Amino acid sequence: QSQLVESGGDVVQAGGSLRLSCASSVGTFINYAMAWFRQAPGKGREYVAAISWSGTNADYADSVKGRFTISRDNAKKMMYLQMNSLKSEDTAVYYCAATRSSGWNSGLESNYYYWGQGTQVTVSS
Repeated sequence: QSQLVESGGDVVQAGGSLRLSCASSVGTFINYAMAWFRQAPGKGREYVAAISWSGTNADYADSVKGRFTISRDNAKKMMYLQMNSLKSEDTAVYYCAATRSSGWNSGLESNYYYWGQGTQVTVSS
């Protein structure tokens, strides 16, 4: 049973918006920095965005900067990814991940200990 559960994936037209959610049951939520990664068909998993323990700091991949916003609600043990101006190249399975590593904003998968099972986002052109 996964300790991170993503939801909100859907089929959306290019230019549209979508909000993904990640529910966490990984220990004390505020002790973990969180991130979103994605994997497109036939490609490796890539970093999308990360957010610090308190939510004060966020980091984004260049490909989504200005279009996506990561946020978290520590009281609800939830993390979100607001995706605007979606493009066909955003089509992927999106995964949430958790870490206690100081390298939370390095973009490296290896820094993340816990992973969800993913939610599919399909952007039609």
